[in-house]
Amino acid sequence: MSDRIRSLTVSNGSTVALSEYGDPRGVPIFFCHGWPSSRTMAELADEAARDLGARIISADRPGIRDSQFQPDRRLTDWPPLLNEIADRLTIDRFRILAISGGAPYAYASGWMLPERVEKIAVVSGAPPLDQLKDGDGLLPIHRQMLRLRVRQPRLLKALFHLARPLVAMRMPIRFRPLLLKFLQPCDANVLRESRAFEVCFESARQAWRSSAKGVMTDAEIYATPWGFELEQVRVPVALWHGTKDRTFADGLAKGVATRLPNCEFHLIEGAGHYSLPIRYIEEILADLLA
Repeated sequence: MSDRIRSLTVSNGSTVALSEYGDPRGVPIFFCHGWPSSRTMAELADEAARDLGARIISADRPGIRDSQFQPDRRLTDWPPLLNEIADRLTIDRFRILAISGGAPYAYASGWMLPERVEKIAVVSGAPPLDQLKDGDGLLPIHRQMLRLRVRQPRLLKALFHLARPLVAMRMPIRFRPLLLKFLQPCDANVLRESRAFEVCFESARQAWRSSAKGVMTDAEIYATPWGFELEQVRVPVALWHGTKDRTFADGLAKGVATRLPNCEFHLIEGAGHYSLPIRYIEEILADLLA
């Protein structure tokens, strides 16, 4: 577990919280956490990063957990912030590892910072949701959220605020099997390991605990046009996806892969949304460092 935690005050006066994992003298990799999640999701890569000589730097996005909220935040606000963080850490060139909802932030950084980003690995990544017809290939709950966003945005906002006290609570161990019943067997099996469960769900709980507002802003960014096209991301991208991913069906990942100009697509048979980054993290990191 990381004990390298810091808070940076950036040029606009706001604070950004960082945690580091892996080898402090290793090859720098910026980690883009999922949704709803926060910077400690990167703990999934800690052991593999130590073994492979990678320095994982993971920041809470603005409004998430310990990073200060930024009103009217857009996806394209992220690369300039990442650029400043890299400058402050005296890192010239770096790689990016993104899991699930971290994918758009990785693509945006590759598009806007091609002179600094050497390679990107996207695992179980989110596609451009605004370009999907009827939410095809998404979990039913995500399809419903997209519909409510269009038809009843006030209701959706109220539901986020109502959900926050519940999802911000630490789940008693006895309730975990009940939650795992809702997941694919491949995902449930890997999350029965207490460490993996704690990393995934504690990082999400902490995101909600800070505020519903930051989580909602992140959610709105996914459903809004990103401000660039995937065809404009010319840095090398390794796209990893599981055939059993129900959050984002593998057909969506195939569609993303065909649009990226410099993409190596890894479709992993039998892997799910959670089991892929947990079970294959060493292989993913080794490829990213190659």
